[in-house]
Amino acid sequence: MTKSVVPTVMSARRTALVGGLLVAVGPLSISLYSPALPTVVQDLATSEAMGKLSISVYFAAFAFTQLICGPLSDSWGRRKVAVAFLAIYVLGSLTAAFAPSIGFLLAGRILQGIGVSVGVALSRAMVRDQFVGRDAIGILALVNLVLTVAPAVAPTLGSMILLFGDWHSLFLVMASYGAFLIVLIGAASRETHPEAKRTPFSPRAIVGNYWHLLTNARFLAPATILGLSFGGFYGFAALLPFILIGDLGLSPFQFAMALLVQTGSYLIGNLLASYAAKRFTGDATMRIGLILQLLGGVGFAIGLRVFPESVMVVMAPVSLWMLALALIGPSATAAAMDGFGSIAGAAGALTGFFQVGGGFAASLLASLLFADASGALASLIPAMAALAVVVALLHRIRTKARQDAIPET
Repeated sequence: MTKSVVPTVMSARRTALVGGLLVAVGPLSISLYSPALPTVVQDLATSEAMGKLSISVYFAAFAFTQLICGPLSDSWGRRKVAVAFLAIYVLGSLTAAFAPSIGFLLAGRILQGIGVSVGVALSRAMVRDQFVGRDAIGILALVNLVLTVAPAVAPTLGSMILLFGDWHSLFLVMASYGAFLIVLIGAASRETHPEAKRTPFSPRAIVGNYWHLLTNARFLAPATILGLSFGGFYGFAALLPFILIGDLGLSPFQFAMALLVQTGSYLIGNLLASYAAKRFTGDATMRIGLILQLLGGVGFAIGLRVFPESVMVVMAPVSLWMLALALIGPSATAAAMDGFGSIAGAAGALTGFFQVGGGFAASLLASLLFADASGALASLIPAMAALAVVVALLHRIRTKARQDAIPET
């Protein structure tokens, strides 16, 4: 029997389906038009730096707006906020699709980032509204499957769309998907946050809730691990085009095919995560993932320095990292959300901020601290894997010390 926080208004399967489709809009909008970026730069007569900025402003809007939409959903309900923000996303997609200049494109990307912020925050809040423990981990595993597979599949899908249209059509596809989600929320979703449990919207209360979360080690440690793990993923996702296409000479289509290794590894990892969720605790599953992630980091650190011209040497550590991410993602998310049911929207938003913000930070550090993509991949990503292990060890030591300090009754 499914364990629930309240009488469930949606089945676990429906919750996972709606949550997965909702969360896909964020990573899909990051990666779908990446194969067309050089053409966008040329058509709009702008610089490569401004083209890359269209990704950065999207990331920034995506990360920070989550901090608002989560608390809004705690006050107004999940469905109403989801529809409102998805409407902003559709508007942004259409603005970008018909952008006559880079300025309009950037404005459209900012609106898109604002709109997709509901995906991660509200999908997790919808799960936390109804399920706890292993049931929540199982559903979050399916949601995280979409969250991580989408960026890997999107460049391939974008390349196929470009065979029949131009970069404008990519944004029209995004607008269509946003409109589909609005219909989905209206027809297939149910309100999981009843009025009796809603809290008045108050900026002071929002700050207080976030302060409560950020000063609570039960939230902060797993959220930091989540941020570092997904930060590494988004970091090497941003670096791989420069290495595989720029340094190793793969064509855009060959690059898209190489990324299917990433997708396949995560699919296998999700099967392992589903198996582990039935047999191990969330903490044990996360520890296994951290070991695999550290091995992937070691592979990046050593492999690229010894065999700098091998595609396999690049993709093997990627494969290990994706296996690890499938194990870490749902367990860390469930651990961060556990115990914060009254502010599930805020907790979901802040975990999403850590997750997307980790990717933004990794991409920014890679640009600022390293002269080339290979150097960043061989140094920054392994450092993030090591730091995640350190955070987990410190949290475990602190938790054990706290338990030992409790007097026996």
